[in-house]
Amino acid sequence: MSTNGMSLMQRLDAADARPEAASLRSRTYELLRLEPGSAVLDVGCGAGRAVAELSSLGFRAVGVDLSSEMVEEARRRSPDLEFLTGDACSLPVDGGFAGYRADKVFHELAEPSRALAEARRVLVPGGRIVLSGHDWEALVIDSSYPALTREIVRARASVITAPRVARGFRRLLSGYGFGEVAVEVVTATVDGGLLGRVMVEVAVRVGAVSVEEGEIWLTEQLEEGRLVAVPQFLASGSARR
Repeated sequence: MSTNGMSLMQRLDAADARPEAASLRSRTYELLRLEPGSAVLDVGCGAGRAVAELSSLGFRAVGVDLSSEMVEEARRRSPDLEFLTGDACSLPVDGGFAGYRADKVFHELAEPSRALAEARRVLVPGGRIVLSGHDWEALVIDSSYPALTREIVRARASVITAPRVARGFRRLLSGYGFGEVAVEVVTATVDGGLLGRVMVEVAVRVGAVSVEEGEIWLTEQLEEGRLVAVPQFLASGSARR
């Protein structure tokens, strides 16, 4: 089953361009509480949209991504900005940052404590951290096939390193050197077919459902009006002085 002929970059761009995604990014920028000219690190920067937006707001933004292909694309799109290839658990930068932002990153980390230690290392005392992401087991899907939906959601979560990490953001930040920790939960809605294609591909690949079951479920999700509600966790805190 194809993901509608779209490349990964096209799917990411389409998701990032949605009004709800733009609003969520703006909220993460507000939670950073940066002063004009402050240095901010965007970890898992992808093609650099957030780095470009932060720079346009008057901050000195630097993007880091594990994928050299993403970094190359970010440099192509914003040649005047700084992008580095690097791991969240071993950042290729020294300290001096007033802000650290990581969106949809921590669910890929086997040891989030190492990434938080790196965040503490690069942040100035009192520097702000903002994490955002969703819980891969908490998707709310409009479907007439609840048992099949549960299997497909479980299958998608099974290939994620840390599918439930977002629900633990407050505990993680509080336990690894951050104070003033706060968590917000906002709910985004997406077209059922947009997310459904990827979920079915994974479920069929891992053997959770048959090709026929996947086609039945996806056909329903492609009906007009089908929605998926995705709870998004936004956690923020300050590096203790």
